Amino acid sequence: MKIIPVILCGGGGTRLWPKSKKHEAKQFINFGGWTLLEKTLQRVKSNIYDKPIISTNKIYLKKVIQHLRKAKISKYRIVLEPEKRNTAAAILTTALIKDIPIHQPLIFFSADHLIEKTNIFNKAIQKNKLYLNDNNIFIFGIKPTLPSTEYGYFITKNINGKINRVIKFIEKPKETIAKKVIKQKGYWNSGMFFLKKISVINNFKKFQPTIYKHCLNAVNNSKYYKNIYYLNKHSFIKIKSKSFDHAILEKTKNINAIKLNISWSDLGSWKEILEMYSRNIKKYYKKKNIFYRPWGKYTNLFKGKDFLIKELVVNPKGMLSLQKHFHRSEHWLVKQGNPKITINKKSFIKKPNDHIYIPSKTKHRIQNLKKKPVKIIEAQIGSILKETDIVRYNDIYGRTVK
Repeated sequence: MKIIPVILCGGGGTRLWPKSKKHEAKQFINFGGWTLLEKTLQRVKSNIYDKPIISTNKIYLKKVIQHLRKAKISKYRIVLEPEKRNTAAAILTTALIKDIPIHQPLIFFSADHLIEKTNIFNKAIQKNKLYLNDNNIFIFGIKPTLPSTEYGYFITKNINGKINRVIKFIEKPKETIAKKVIKQKGYWNSGMFFLKKISVINNFKKFQPTIYKHCLNAVNNSKYYKNIYYLNKHSFIKIKSKSFDHAILEKTKNINAIKLNISWSDLGSWKEILEMYSRNIKKYYKKKNIFYRPWGKYTNLFKGKDFLIKELVVNPKGMLSLQKHFHRSEHWLVKQGNPKITINKKSFIKKPNDHIYIPSKTKHRIQNLKKKPVKIIEAQIGSILKETDIVRYNDIYGRTVK
């Protein structure tokens, strides 16, 4: 029996755009000729999977269908939520579709995850498919590359040399705690789940009977038209908004881990997005987009909707003007060197992998005091992303001060 992939595509991506009401949901952002949903759809075209199911919100229906057509996926089903109710409702309503066999293996992907080395990923799925039963849940863990505070973690205990049983979850920790968890061989919790339909039902009946009742009614009273299940709004709005983690994972003890050592990210912060561009910088690097300045140079890597990604190279003893911007904020990720950063009246030395946020209308400066060039990947966020949006207060190169 092939695995049915379920793509959860209802998130709003508000973490990236905290001050913007009209923002692009993360899974639909064009990062340079591709989107995260597009990457996910390509991933589920593997022959280990059956036709996909997409769980999404009515406001995203048009874009989801556009992505399916672009990916040349003609056989699919969409479960359409009338309102947002988090991942517990999304997972259960999808699993309750009547023509899905009761022992059908289901894998739940988020539409906004970036996964590399998919061949390793798919082999791990096939291997662990043998251990699915009527009650257990497999979650995917990623071997940490750094003590990230952006992700939750879990710790496992090996059973019989085959199963890695999850014995503890750690919510997004502080960096000091994250370092200790990694020493205990903790893994990032990716938020992807693998289990049978019967296990979804059994766990919700046991731990969330009210959610189960309302989800069942929403599915049983749904309307089906052109591959789309329109969930019944009267029943669906009664569902309490809960994540699958809080609704089920925190209550059951029958959780196993599939531990992976692959490149993975949910691109949930500008730091992670900048890391992604840094890893793939050769794909975006064009000589015509290099601009030289007295302090060094910058390269425009990619211009997206309301954001611009750049690489800054500050020469030894180079210093940018003390400046501010009215129409944009900035995120910096140090990739090389130890720049001296000034924000308003405070200055500090940063090291590689440090992230700095510059709100709009904030005075700031980068200075390189060392003998090695400083490299910074920058994201400019805003509706106006022009070099004219610079107010200079101090400049050692004698450029015009506005």
